[in-house]
Amino acid sequence: MCCPGCQAVSQAIIDAGLTSYYQFRSEPGNRQTALVPEQLTQYSAYDLPEVQQDFVHKQGNVDTTSLSIDGITCAACAWLIEHKLKPVQGIDKVLVNSTTQRALVSWNNDTIKLSEILQLISQIGYQAAPYQVDEQEKQSKADSRKFLLRLGLAGFATMQVMMFALALYTGYFTELDIEFRDYFRWVSLIFAAPVVLYSAQPFYFSAMRSLLSGKLNMDVSVSIAIGGAFIASCVATIQGNGEVYFESVSMFTFFLLLGRYFEQTARQKASVSSSNLHKLIPLTAHLLKDGQVTEIAAKQLRINDIILVKPGEVIAADAVVVSGKSSINEAMLTGEQMPITKQIHDNVYAGTINVEQPLQAKVTALGQDQLVAEIIRLQELASNNKPTIALVADRLARYFSATILSIALVTYIVWSFISPEDAFWVTLSVLVATCPCALALATPTAVTCATAIFTKLGIITRKAGVFEKLTQIDHVVFDKTGTLTCGHLTIGDINIEQPYSQQQVLAIAAAIEQGSLHPIAQAFKPFFDNRYVVTDIQHHVGQGIEGIIDRQKVKVGKLSFVLPEHSEPSRQHHSQHIYMSIDNKLVAQIEMLDQVRLDVKDTIAKLSGANIGLSIASGDSSGHVEYLAQKLGIKDVHSGLSPQGKLSLINRLQQAKKVAMFGDGINDAPVLAGANLSVAMGSGSAIAKNSADLILLGDHLSRFNDAISVAKQAQNIIHQNLLWAFAYNVIILPLAVTGHVAPYIAAIGMSVSSLIVVSNSLRLLRIKL
Repeated sequence: MCCPGCQAVSQAIIDAGLTSYYQFRSEPGNRQTALVPEQLTQYSAYDLPEVQQDFVHKQGNVDTTSLSIDGITCAACAWLIEHKLKPVQGIDKVLVNSTTQRALVSWNNDTIKLSEILQLISQIGYQAAPYQVDEQEKQSKADSRKFLLRLGLAGFATMQVMMFALALYTGYFTELDIEFRDYFRWVSLIFAAPVVLYSAQPFYFSAMRSLLSGKLNMDVSVSIAIGGAFIASCVATIQGNGEVYFESVSMFTFFLLLGRYFEQTARQKASVSSSNLHKLIPLTAHLLKDGQVTEIAAKQLRINDIILVKPGEVIAADAVVVSGKSSINEAMLTGEQMPITKQIHDNVYAGTINVEQPLQAKVTALGQDQLVAEIIRLQELASNNKPTIALVADRLARYFSATILSIALVTYIVWSFISPEDAFWVTLSVLVATCPCALALATPTAVTCATAIFTKLGIITRKAGVFEKLTQIDHVVFDKTGTLTCGHLTIGDINIEQPYSQQQVLAIAAAIEQGSLHPIAQAFKPFFDNRYVVTDIQHHVGQGIEGIIDRQKVKVGKLSFVLPEHSEPSRQHHSQHIYMSIDNKLVAQIEMLDQVRLDVKDTIAKLSGANIGLSIASGDSSGHVEYLAQKLGIKDVHSGLSPQGKLSLINRLQQAKKVAMFGDGINDAPVLAGANLSVAMGSGSAIAKNSADLILLGDHLSRFNDAISVAKQAQNIIHQNLLWAFAYNVIILPLAVTGHVAPYIAAIGMSVSSLIVVSNSLRLLRIKL
């Protein structure tokens, strides 16, 4: 609105329900007024039940959703949004994560609507919308391109301005004609103007938001220094006397943007979609109605619809089986590769795979009420809890900025009495000399160099603070399947009961298992021989497979299936066995192994040697967990845990320890988000990797020990950088306050300080492992 009067009139029109006035009036008003009803209409669409189905979770009268908020730059932004929404009647909970730029909001739909919440956020200068993967990725790419343009422009202009500054500096030692001096100044002004007016905009906006929220951040002093130095230099250029500092402003902005670029890169990695349900849940489903099967969009499904799930298909919604019997691969939910037998009245879940036989199932949950969505909400709740170190850093940043601004103000007042003509320049020297450029670069430059080493080692860092966390870990919790083990079955020992060769047994088994999606069938694939032709194949769900080869009946599966007169042997604690019979005679006993990773023992030995505690937390309820733990020397074992159970275990351990968690399945996503440090294997599920701080490519567990070693050296470099940055400020501050440092010397000192920090960080690249 252009004034309170326009606002009052527009509010009266809207309150009276006469918003159609804006559509039918003969003469349009100004642009701001015309946008009011359009904005309201856009937000009100989010109140429709069919729209909310995709992103709102309903539990009684309380609705919960995750909002993507554009414009969050620091913890102060998160604080402002939280304190604006929490007092509002009807809003139950607000958690804002400044790193992922998302907010988790719960509200009573009978008291307040989602559209009203979005309006409240809009009123304080932020644009919010329900979190949607595609829109988030699109916005992230656009922001990245814009930031690179700012950085590139600042870098180019800095190089140009520095050339002219070199000529101006020579004027202090040799006489420089006034016309040449003025020419160099005006050209420098032209090159520095885009840097100040465009490249430095993020600092201005961040400073303004910080001030509006009643807080101070480092961008406040940065903005004052950039703006003050540029304006003063422009005045000196126009008047033809005084000093100019265009090169200082440009260099200052470039270095700060470079540090901010490192920070933004880490943020984008952290905010990679962790709730990309589109990759897990199919877009279409087969609807069974009046005996007819119709393929429809999965979003069109309704509760109590009957869907047909063919072998090999992904289930489109949470449902209960009403007809058929089959095995379901729930690895994407549980992390366990072995399929689970499902029959009538059993529950099946969206994103899981039907392995063997067709199933008919009645839809019981859609959208945010599905199990996958519940797991992701657990993850988001865990990730929204702010660590103590982040809160401490926020407070220190505010105190640092407030201290510098106070000192600058006192300096200006004192010098106004001592020497009024020098007051501005001395104050500017204080702001520039004590600018937190080196402080801003101390951590991200070291982290960037360490990240480069990680890349060579096949380690991906996804979140900020990883290097600090790695040095603090004193307890590691491993998932079993896909972490300590490879996650896929292989052939172990084979006991031949009849005069068949091992090669024949494996080839016959491969022929029988051909076409099956069961993990056991995949283990036999390398041994397939097309000389064996199978007919009359029959799948017996949860039991095995039979078929005819050379007029002989071949069965592969459980002992009680291949030889009905035999009972199933007692459960093996260290492995699984299947059996083969030909014409009802036992031919072979085949051991199926989930192979332990080659470097597990070495990794665990080094962790134990470093006095790091070890635990296993697995969803597998078989005796294999205890056997594996005994074999590896791990005493603390927890099996048969649900995602909530794993998260509870981590929370208990965190009461006294800093905990790292290894995982690979979606069931590990909440606990990965809740751990102090989370590590996912490269072969793990997408959501597990999106929840992790570290991803180990190549599946070498020993790389975790290398990561700890690199992190400790990186931490030492960071401490050295911070010590230098603080020492520089302590030394330069008294000199600047007393007028012994000219602004251009302050800018050079600031730049040299930054270069020392960067050079020190580059030493990390020499690390040999």
